Amino acid sequence: VSHFTAASSRSFSNCIFKVKPCGTTVRDGDVGYLAIYSYVDKLIDCTQKKVPMELAKGMGTTIGASHGWVATLKNGVVCLQDDLDPNASYTDPKRIPLPPLVTLPHCQTQIVTNIAMSSSSPEDEDCIIAVKFLGPQLSLCRPAQRDCKWSNIGISDPSFFSSHVMYSKRDGMFSLPAAGGNYTASCDLGRHVNEPKIQMLTYPKQRVFEDLYVKSTGTFIEKEFLRMFDWKYTDWSCRMEHYLVESSHTGETFLVKWSKDINPHDGRSELNLFLVLRIDEEGNADYTKDFGGECIFISKAESFCLPASYLHDKRPNCIYHLSNTSFGINCMDDDENERGGEFTFPGPFWFPPKLDSKGKRILSSGIQYQV
Repeated sequence: VSHFTAASSRSFSNCIFKVKPCGTTVRDGDVGYLAIYSYVDKLIDCTQKKVPMELAKGMGTTIGASHGWVATLKNGVVCLQDDLDPNASYTDPKRIPLPPLVTLPHCQTQIVTNIAMSSSSPEDEDCIIAVKFLGPQLSLCRPAQRDCKWSNIGISDPSFFSSHVMYSKRDGMFSLPAAGGNYTASCDLGRHVNEPKIQMLTYPKQRVFEDLYVKSTGTFIEKEFLRMFDWKYTDWSCRMEHYLVESSHTGETFLVKWSKDINPHDGRSELNLFLVLRIDEEGNADYTKDFGGECIFISKAESFCLPASYLHDKRPNCIYHLSNTSFGINCMDDDENERGGEFTFPGPFWFPPKLDSKGKRILSSGIQYQV
């Protein structure tokens, strides 16, 4: 930290940096001041907003985030909160409890993969919340409806058991990529509430996919990734994750394959490799390094795209990735990788910017530290 200035926060593409204990309240118990780290703007925004300390204790009760809202799970009840949004009220945070979860047969509702939202606020009349549990169950509900209840979908195909869910405005449905990235499943509260819509992806004919089992980790990795890896330790393992992300500006859908070289001693990702495919409405998938002037943000929150013009360095076609233990940038144009250090993030969430009616960022006040 070199210096600080009193300024307005960009409050944009942020992740939690620290919650400094500052006392207790009757409502929340132990609380702390929220400090937000914006890797994009390279600023630490130290706010006077008091938030529950339990939100800074890793992924214990916090199960995901979308559009700046975080979701917690306690005693079988999901609650949506805007505590970690520096734009939201400092004194009267919103807490929206959802109906008690109903567990389908042969499913579980304790471990969550992620959540997704169909609009920026659960208070919107038509907003739908999706919670993807580890295993077959996907649950949807409309929080703003008076008779709000869960619609539970069982996806029996094991390829979707650990998938991340996202909302597609283009299709008006929630979508999940299968392990291996060969097809997707889409659900809504209409005709596909009981049986997901399956779409096979068609890859270029010259591209032959051959997935290889890697060690004993239960994961697969493609040969192209193996050729790219510079293995430093033979006992390290590789983990691949798949993310669907849609540009809100162009409507394009991308499938991101994120391969991590994991150090078994501390669980940290030492090498991150990415392959990105552009998917059209017919399911044609083409490898690309051109995101149409945008960048992709992947974390434990719902993934999203932003125009590079919004960003500090204006570089397009970059992937900003954030996990519990590290963050960094992969620029697809020149294959440049920038690592942001070995921090532990209690809530590893990228939050998209808050925009006003004219498309400008909404600012919040705080103390900013340049890094």
